[in-house]
Amino acid sequence: MPSEAAGVTRRHEFVLFFDVQNGNPNGDPDAGNLPRLDPETNQGLVSDVALKRKIRNYVALARPEAPGHEIYMRDGATLNAEHRRAWTAVMPEAKPEDQKKLPKEAKARELTRWMCANFWDIRTFGAVMTTGVNAGQVRGPVQLAFARSVEPVLPLEIAITRLAATTEADAEAKGGRTMGRKHIVPYGLYRAHGFVSAPLASHPVKGTGFSDDDLALLFEALGQMFDHDRSAARGEMATRKLVIFRHATALGNAPAHVLFDRVRTLRVHKGEAHEIGADATDHWPPARSFADYRVTVDRDGLPEGVEVIER
Repeated sequence: MPSEAAGVTRRHEFVLFFDVQNGNPNGDPDAGNLPRLDPETNQGLVSDVALKRKIRNYVALARPEAPGHEIYMRDGATLNAEHRRAWTAVMPEAKPEDQKKLPKEAKARELTRWMCANFWDIRTFGAVMTTGVNAGQVRGPVQLAFARSVEPVLPLEIAITRLAATTEADAEAKGGRTMGRKHIVPYGLYRAHGFVSAPLASHPVKGTGFSDDDLALLFEALGQMFDHDRSAARGEMATRKLVIFRHATALGNAPAHVLFDRVRTLRVHKGEAHEIGADATDHWPPARSFADYRVTVDRDGLPEGVEVIER
């Protein structure tokens, strides 16, 4: 079994700001791949799953051969095959029919620890590994909420043409030209919240072993993941700001929502800055770049034992 690193011992929260220009940050398959929207507010949404996918992809690129940095949820993976690897390492004598049920408590913990030690994303986000070949369940110390645009967005449907026909019949009937549709958000600044639980990282029984090095890699991924996720559909996406709240203790020194309230986003136009939705902004043009916003962090009267890190 791979060696285990000491788990993170201090609680963290973070606020991630990223933006999109002329792209679709997260299509909704239930709505013809339109950008996800909150129908009551028209604010754009990006799912936690989409963000985790980008983080996983970055880690796979940044640590391709590093021990303990395999990716469990990856393109083309067969999950039961990975579970069998754990069974082979922990209990090589087990028969296929034995692998459908978890063994006694000590051996079951060995299975999940093996998976945590080898797969970075299990150690980070957790996993349900009970799909036929049973390797248990892991609750991950890192969780992300849906990202939401700081203002309403107005998706556009753009008509596009293709000169190459798919079939000979199309070539004859349409002269080779076919029409298509592309959905974009002209501009949107999105905000997401994240949470890092020290007990779920370092608990002697339930902890995944998510370490300080893993945490540093997570923050690195949050800063650079869009640089390695380019596609025509997503336009230009970039991480604009990461605000980290680091607590002095495992259980934390202040409620997460109180800390998140210290991070504010203002609209900026011709040297003026106002709260989003303020009457003074009613006749301002729509935001079309990050320069149209200002992100501030209130550091006055921070709860004792809480440190703020801005990137």
